[in-house]
Amino acid sequence: MNKLKYLLLLVCVAACFTACKKDFNSDKQFRSDTTAIRKFVNENNIPAIKHESGIFYQIIAPGAGTVSYTPSTNITSDYEGRLLNGSIFDSTKGTPITFALGQVIEGWRIGIPLIQKGGKIRLIIPSGLGYGNKATGPISENSILDFTITLTNVQ
Repeated sequence: MNKLKYLLLLVCVAACFTACKKDFNSDKQFRSDTTAIRKFVNENNIPAIKHESGIFYQIIAPGAGTVSYTPSTNITSDYEGRLLNGSIFDSTKGTPITFALGQVIEGWRIGIPLIQKGGKIRLIIPSGLGYGNKATGPISENSILDFTITLTNVQ
């Protein structure tokens, strides 16, 4: 019985070290993303503000209203998503799409509530608040995302 206890303790300790290593790698990626975003913002004279979450944002138009956002809030948006090299990976091309706020990437869940209906925002999102270390279609792993989003409706 004691051998089983020691084995379980060893597994728990190993799991803790593995979890710490993952956090370290995530922190390292976050620092790298932040450095790259700062450089991009400075080189392109973007008047972006750094949010406590790590996203950088520029409110182009605040919109109007008093919506209190929840994960079930439906947002209708016209948007374009780019990588920092300028390549477009997604666009509604003038035809807004509706999503529940809880169904979008975390960077949007943080940034969208900064504006109201009719508002327009630019979000530069570190990879960990986007698709992380998973490649998704034309987006490679650990990609920083640059979205320009206009909220055409909020419900």
